[in-house]
Amino acid sequence: MQSPPLRECRRAPIAVLGMLLTQSHSKNANPNLLYLTMRSTPGASKPCSLILNLVCNHTLSDTPNYFQRLSSTHKSFSTAPGPIYSSSSSEFRDSELGDDSGPSSLVVVSFYKFADFSDHADLRKPLKDLCEKLCVSGGIILAPEGINGSICGTRESVERVLDFIQSDNRLKGLRRIDSPVTPEDEAVHHGHTGCSPVGAGEDAPFRWDHVRVKLKKEIVSLGMPSVLPVERVGRYVNPRDWNALISDADTVVIDVRNTYETRIGKFKGAVDPHTTAFREFPSWVENQFQVSASDGLLSKVEDSPSKGGIENQVDAHGHKMPTRVAMYCTGGIRCEKASSYLLRKGFKEVYHLEGGILKYLEEIPKSESLWEGECFVFDKRVSVEHGLVQGTHKLCYGCKQPVSDADLEAPEWENGVSCPHCFSSKSEEEKERARARQRQFKTWGIIGGPDRGRQPT
Repeated sequence: MQSPPLRECRRAPIAVLGMLLTQSHSKNANPNLLYLTMRSTPGASKPCSLILNLVCNHTLSDTPNYFQRLSSTHKSFSTAPGPIYSSSSSEFRDSELGDDSGPSSLVVVSFYKFADFSDHADLRKPLKDLCEKLCVSGGIILAPEGINGSICGTRESVERVLDFIQSDNRLKGLRRIDSPVTPEDEAVHHGHTGCSPVGAGEDAPFRWDHVRVKLKKEIVSLGMPSVLPVERVGRYVNPRDWNALISDADTVVIDVRNTYETRIGKFKGAVDPHTTAFREFPSWVENQFQVSASDGLLSKVEDSPSKGGIENQVDAHGHKMPTRVAMYCTGGIRCEKASSYLLRKGFKEVYHLEGGILKYLEEIPKSESLWEGECFVFDKRVSVEHGLVQGTHKLCYGCKQPVSDADLEAPEWENGVSCPHCFSSKSEEEKERARARQRQFKTWGIIGGPDRGRQPT
């Protein structure tokens, strides 16, 4: 059966497209046809991901029933002739798709800015509406202390979102890191769950129809809203100057990330606080350096190599404290808050890596690097190496922690359920719920099935 012109397929009702694919031989079905249609149909990627999963797995025998059910349960799927996208967004979608050569390339941008932003809630709806209109996905946090986010989309659409954010003078000068997008990430972004892990269900960060804009007390949760980087923060260190700083014997290098992140990589000689959440960092500082819970100078402490291996120096007042502290995290945001906290506690010389590990891996060649291992990232790449090339780690969707190839061979590994790092902490009831979730994904291509919590029709 001859495929219709692509321009027509963009505007064809999903039900008609489904019948077209069903009538053709499954081995000759063209996933790219649906891939492009999916991009040009607002709100359609969830059902389309079902279709594409069926196409890629050659299980099209029941496809007409799927389309009939989807047409009756989703308002955007009409079997009547005519366009299925709204006129308000059609102009952008046509210009974004451009010619018939295929989808535009994508970019991932992580960004943040600390600011005095008491009216942050007013930005939520217009920002979310714009992201949905431009097919920009990801997650954004708004709080009285600023904005923090990671979004994915075409270069043009992402820049339009960032320009909109920075139209507020308080948010100008966003600290940002641009990352490449792998073919798998492209597929996940467009709802192509057939080649993506179980996490490419409703919570996938790269699905083009899914953007989260949340209101919180802090853009990064230290548990201390009174710690304000807008008032004071440590000194930024360029990645090119970082090696010299952390190689100095008087510098104590502290990794402010969590154990599941430090487990797969960190800077040579860095102290690992072994925290499971950023909120634990203040308690670790208080215990490590014997600082009081209230603001003030450090008190006398004894050397305690067992608590991270820090060799303390004696200052002019007889207080034992490190001469110089240098901190780092994934993108720099946690360090800004951590450095503000240390300054508040009486530390004098506090530095942090500008742009975080990601900027360092982007700019510093592997031959000159003091980084060991891979860097965990909070998206479908899971981990990255020098040059921001995707790493070797996968993700356990039972605990959201990175797992190595060796972990995948362990008896505790069960896809979508558990891994060696969470197996013993999960109850059988939790594991059974995870297994049920995994069965839904295998059957429908998304979590929850086609009715998504609605009463079946």
